[in-house]
Order: sequence, then C-alpha cells, then structure tokens
Amino acid sequence: MTDHLAEAPEHDIREQAAAHTLAANPLVGVRSEDLVASARLLLGEMLNNPAVAMRQYVALLAEFGRIATGGSALAPDPKDRRFADPAWKHNAAYRALAQSYLAWGNALYRFLDEAKIGDRDAERARFLVSLLVDALAPTNWLAGNPTALKKLVETGGASLLHGYENFVRDVVRNGGMPAQVDTRTFAVGKNLATTPGSVVLRTDVMELIQYRPVTETVHRRPLLIAPPQINKFYVFDLVPDKSIIRYCLDGGLQTFAISWKNPTAAERGFGLDTYVAALGEAVDAMCEITGSEDVNIWGSCSGGITTSAFLAHLAARGEAKVHSATVAVCLLDMAATQNTTAGLFVTPESITAAKHASQLTGVVEGQELARMFAWMRPNDLIWNYWVNNYLLGNAPPAFDVLYWNNDTTRLPAQLHADFLDLIDANPFVNAGRLVVRGTPLDMARVDLDSYVVAGLSDHITPWQGCHNTAKLYGPRSTFVLANSGHIQSLINPPGNPKACFWTSASKTADSQAWLEQAAKQAGSWWPHWLDWIKPRSGELMSAPAELGKENPPVEAAPGRYVLET
Repeated sequence: MTDHLAEAPEHDIREQAAAHTLAANPLVGVRSEDLVASARLLLGEMLNNPAVAMRQYVALLAEFGRIATGGSALAPDPKDRRFADPAWKHNAAYRALAQSYLAWGNALYRFLDEAKIGDRDAERARFLVSLLVDALAPTNWLAGNPTALKKLVETGGASLLHGYENFVRDVVRNGGMPAQVDTRTFAVGKNLATTPGSVVLRTDVMELIQYRPVTETVHRRPLLIAPPQINKFYVFDLVPDKSIIRYCLDGGLQTFAISWKNPTAAERGFGLDTYVAALGEAVDAMCEITGSEDVNIWGSCSGGITTSAFLAHLAARGEAKVHSATVAVCLLDMAATQNTTAGLFVTPESITAAKHASQLTGVVEGQELARMFAWMRPNDLIWNYWVNNYLLGNAPPAFDVLYWNNDTTRLPAQLHADFLDLIDANPFVNAGRLVVRGTPLDMARVDLDSYVVAGLSDHITPWQGCHNTAKLYGPRSTFVLANSGHIQSLINPPGNPKACFWTSASKTADSQAWLEQAAKQAGSWWPHWLDWIKPRSGELMSAPAELGKENPPVEAAPGRYVLET
C-alpha cells in the first residue's frame, strides 16, 4: 500500500488529528439556520452576478476539455495526503478524476473571490463551500480511492468487512461519527495519569492533588496547575515522557494540580464565580500544607481565563497570594475569537440560542461539543477517519493525546453562559465590565511576573491573540511562541529535534513586530520555562516526607473526579 492511511506509520494519522484537538471547544454551535442562510446567500450571489457565474462556468468547461484531452496542468497539492497514492499521478483515469474534482472546487472558490460579498458573509460562504468540496472528494468513496480498492483486492474483501464492522460499531457507540482512537489500549490511573500523589482536598467542585516529590530538596513556593474546565486535567500527566507534572517534580517544584468535577445537571449553577472561588480554596490549602505565604500558578486555555479572573479578583482585594503566573494557549482578548472558524458564526442570535439550549439541559455535553468541533475541521476529524476506519478497514490509532481528547467532560450551563458573555463584554480588555466575586475585573491591577505561551500553528487560540494576553499581563510578561499547534505547543517535552521557539518580553504592540525581534531557540520551551520559574519558587528546603499534613490524603492520585463519565 502507498496511501498514508494504509502503509505509512500510524503517527501520520494520529499526529494530524492531534493538531486539531478539542481543548478549546466552540461554545457557540453552527446552527442549521446559519448554514441555510449562507447557502441562500451563495445562490443569491450567483443569480445576482450572472456574468461572474457564467465566466467561471465557461472556464470550468474549458478546463474539463483540457482534462479530457490530457492537457490540464491541474495537480493536487503535494502536501495533500488524500492524493498520495501513485495512481493519482500515473493512472490516466484517476488523474482525470482528481483534476475534475480540483477544477469544480476551484471554480466555486474563484466565484467567491470575484463576487462582491462582505468579508464576514464571504468567509461563511467559503466555509459552507469547503464542507461541500471536502465531502465530495473522490477519496471518500470506495470507487474513487485507489488505495482502498487495492486493499480490497489484496485482502480478499476482508478490509471491506472490517470497515463495515467499524461503521456499525461507530453507529451504535459513537453516534455515527468515525472513532478517532482505539480506547481499549488506555486506562486512566493505569497507563495514563500515573504520577504518584494524593488528593489532599475534595470539594463539590474540584479535587486538589499533591504530587509526591522525587528530589531530596524542593523549592518552598509551590506550583498550582489549573486545567481547563473543558477536558480532563490529565493532559498535564499523560504518560511519563510527556508529563508536565513529572517534569516539574524533576525540577524540584512542589507540584499540585486541580481535577475539576465532571458536572451533571445538578451542578448547572456552577459559573465563573464558582471556579474562581475553587482556585482560592486550592491556594489556601496549598499554603497551609507547604507553609508558603503564596504560590505560583499555571492556567491553560479556559483554565487560563479562570486563572486570570482569579488574579484580577485578588488584585482588586489587595491580596498577594500568587507570586507568578504561567498562562498557556489562552485568549483573553475575545476579539481574537472572530479570527477562528467557530467565530464566523458567533452572532447575538447564535449566542442566545446556545445559552437557551444549555439552560434547558443544565449542561453542554462534551460529545456534542466534539461533534460540533469536528465539523469545523472535517478533513482532519471526519473524512480522515472515514477513509481509515471504513474504506481501509483499519482500527483507529491508539494514541494517548487522542484518548484524552475523546475523554470529554460536560460544561455547566452557568459557566457556558459566563464564557459566552465574555465574547460581547470582552472584560479583560474593557475594565469594569465583569464583576468577579464582588470585585470588578481590571487586568491593569494585576502586577506580577508572567510567562505566556502560544503555538505558531494554533488555529484554536491564534498566537497573535495570545500575544495580546501577554500584553494584558503587562510589562513583566515574557511571551514564548512554540513552533507547533494547540496541544503540541503545550505537550512539548525535550528531545524533539524539530522543536523550536521564540521568546522575548511582550513590550511591542504588534505581534508581527514582536516576532521579528524575538530570539529563536532550538528545542522545547520547557527548560526555558523551568529556568524562569525556579528563581521565582523560593529557597530550597528538604522535601516533605508526608503529603497533605493538615489536609490528610483522602485518595490516591489521579483521584475520583477524573474517572467520572
């Protein structure tokens, strides 16, 4: 086999999918009304611009003529793995099929480029066209996929039988969506999230886990890892060689992490205030356990939003409980969300509809969010697996990041509404528009050292928006840009020869100007961060012999909440 899904290493498909994980779910769905409106707009433009439509139609017919006579120069992008099989180049019929597919798709996109449609409407129409073009790719169908046909012949039909079994299994267990991961390989607490530690505080909202030190001496000031409420916390402790938590312990940091309770309708009232209060409880417990007057904190994605709100609340109260902040792949300036695919469909009407839907059920189901997100990136998250699982009859890959990504959580209705309110109010930029536990949110009052991380190819939290996060943290902020995507920039252990990052203070107003003057360094940013955090972690002391002390352990890590479905 020559197709990447059949013969190339399994990491091709799993790494491609890992670039599009669910760590920042679209909180506003793409409503059928919006798609219908975009389709109506597109058809209307074709009727209202007959000259443009006719020009593209004539050009398409001419291209079909060149394809029929072998004179077309159209060819798939060499990076498009769908057309990696040599048959697309060397077989005349398949070459013509690929060229015909490219020709009509290009004609639609050229029409959009030439039609006089407003920018936002044009992007919505382009998204709709991309759904259609991606769905009708010949590689998605058995007769149009030479690799699948070869495997059908070579296996005597067994691949088609296995594909049918996979399809039936996905209909029954996965709501008809192609499975992204073989879940049989992993178990949380057995081969995922295995770093030794104990739950030292359990509330109705979270468990606080203290991890057992691995060095004889540790820094006095502890580190709290505040994960997103969306997805489970063990992305920070996947497997030993990818574990941020183990890396912190190896560096002599007293490390704690929060594991949020997976909410049900009974917790529908959990909102931003609830989670900010939980951070306060965790910090107080850590100070009591370690004897430190304050802590360092790390918040990622939506956990970074919660952490930032918590820090603004402390600043408003004049409380110095946090010494420094690490904020990873997190957008605080909500204007940046307009530059994402999900942001195209954010309107007052869609926000109201999303709030109403979650209020009716009490929660937003993680699987529904995953389905919604998949249709934002269908080639990578749907058709990729459609071919692998059904046409080729392969099992989905066994990959730790994808297992975590599919181990979804629910979002309580109130927090969902609070996050949606951030879009309009943009309170981290506009001081005073949000009250957090009785105090107005004003990022200008937050005065501490911060380390802000972004990913160069992150399409979920674009790095330019994360640069704005660093600016909001003020002149004491260090901005770091990894050469990877959303999750890859976070799970970035040393040892990857392709890894690099740029770093500098975030004083320049423009993100591109920052990049031009930033220093590029080879390797992972983790050692750079450790060198940054250790001087901010206090003096060395003997590692504690016991966990918890005044908060005796109630259960071994990873705790109970992470196992709840």
